[in-house]
Amino acid sequence: MLQAVAEVREGVSFCLSLPLDYPGKSALNPRRFPPQIQYSMRGDDPAMCYPLARLNPGQTDVVCDDRVTLSTQYSTQWDSLAHMGALFDADGDGQDEVVFYNGYRAGEHVRGPRDYLDGDRELPPPYGAGPLGIDALAAACMQGRGVLVDLHAHYGKRREAIGYEALMQVLEADGVSVEPGDILCLRTGFDRVLLDAERDPPEGIQHEVCTGLDGSDPKLLQWITDSGVAAILADNEAVEFLPTPNPPAGRGAHFPLHEHCLFKLGVPLGELFLLSDLADWLRAAGRYRFLLTAPPLRLPGAVGSPVSAVATV
Repeated sequence: MLQAVAEVREGVSFCLSLPLDYPGKSALNPRRFPPQIQYSMRGDDPAMCYPLARLNPGQTDVVCDDRVTLSTQYSTQWDSLAHMGALFDADGDGQDEVVFYNGYRAGEHVRGPRDYLDGDRELPPPYGAGPLGIDALAAACMQGRGVLVDLHAHYGKRREAIGYEALMQVLEADGVSVEPGDILCLRTGFDRVLLDAERDPPEGIQHEVCTGLDGSDPKLLQWITDSGVAAILADNEAVEFLPTPNPPAGRGAHFPLHEHCLFKLGVPLGELFLLSDLADWLRAAGRYRFLLTAPPLRLPGAVGSPVSAVATV
């Protein structure tokens, strides 16, 4: 943390979060929806611009209250370690179980309404991510030294999967060093693509422009392990390039980078961060490190969370 604080020299801050109603519609993921804000009620009255004099004549207070329904992973977000588990023979008995990071089990620690491996049987509540919930990430404060890798400066909006060799070339060209405990931040330019679309992105836009990490590259996955990074975030939809450039023949992960980071390493992933303004400033200043403050909501049991992230340089 002291290394992160040492990066604050100018006292300039950047918001790293998209507006919560971006990207707009459900073009990136049909299961995730924009937030819906509703007014709280006082009896039959909407609690917006509500004069308390309606209850007690003479009072001058005017109250506004609301509530929101949202998909926790719609806009700028953190994935908790419960976001992606795996079918894994954890007992060595030849039978797969649904297992999450550090051996946590589906149905016991991470609970949904249905057990898909045991005859689709219904499970009683409570449901939720349990000990792997996003609240654990919030309690850990999620603050540290961010390291910005500007892929967009080298590839523009070109659609390309970035494997180990390509990533090393970018790090070398820009003089970027990644150390244990750093938060790796990948700027692809996709944040500005979404902002330019003004909440109306075309279907499939995430598969047409900008880079992402090649999760099918074993050398890249090993580098992530060896680097000791505390978290990885990007301005694109999934950090990793989708669909996977080299899908496994037979058994294997559809989201190999997610499996490697969330299931195997316990490294959280952040998606759809707003990085371009920060990246441009850092490049002009000849810098790439900054203090990152990015706590999720402390919402017990949630799989993901919106985040209002701040970079200070």
